[in-house]
Amino acid sequence: MAIHPDINRLFGDKLKDKTMSESTHAERHLLVHPGKKINLSEIDSTATPGTTSSKAELDQAVAKLHVQLEELQGRLWAESKRSLLMVLQALDTGGKDGTIRRVFGGVNPQGVDVSGFRAPIGEELKHDFLWRIYSKLPAKGEIGIFNRSHYEDVVATKVLSLIDSHEQERRINTIKAFESNLANSGTTIIKIFLHISKDEQKKR
Repeated sequence: MAIHPDINRLFGDKLKDKTMSESTHAERHLLVHPGKKINLSEIDSTATPGTTSSKAELDQAVAKLHVQLEELQGRLWAESKRSLLMVLQALDTGGKDGTIRRVFGGVNPQGVDVSGFRAPIGEELKHDFLWRIYSKLPAKGEIGIFNRSHYEDVVATKVLSLIDSHEQERRINTIKAFESNLANSGTTIIKIFLHISKDEQKKR
């Protein structure tokens, strides 16, 4: 278990620990690069690449990750030149809440903001679908975590037949421009989809 390569790029050559600057084979297997198409049905949802069957060893790896994240968070806060946005998606009971608690439980909560996005209601429905997203974006030096996100407005809405294909395409293009502007303004965006089997979901 090591620091995600996008976080490494966020800090450049300031990371001295080799384990923090190089992704493992398992992590490279899990990375999806921009423009690459994937088929979730072809990915084994029961696999646990990069992990060990020993809970004690896994706990040690998570503890080391906490130390690394705490150091990186301190640098991010001190420099206040960039921000980090983690977008976390999964099916219901897919492990989003547990992942956030487990991974970010060791960092300073003052520099981390977790936002959840369910179906828009009330005032949110009176505005563009990205309106509620803007106010939750991390400031310079901070980390923002989205538990579900603006992707719900192009996936769930289409599945539920709330929008047609034309509106879905419009929203996708709007999101692309939105995220491009964020990146150009100094926000590193990391997108994670937790692909967990139905059997594992039932256990949770």
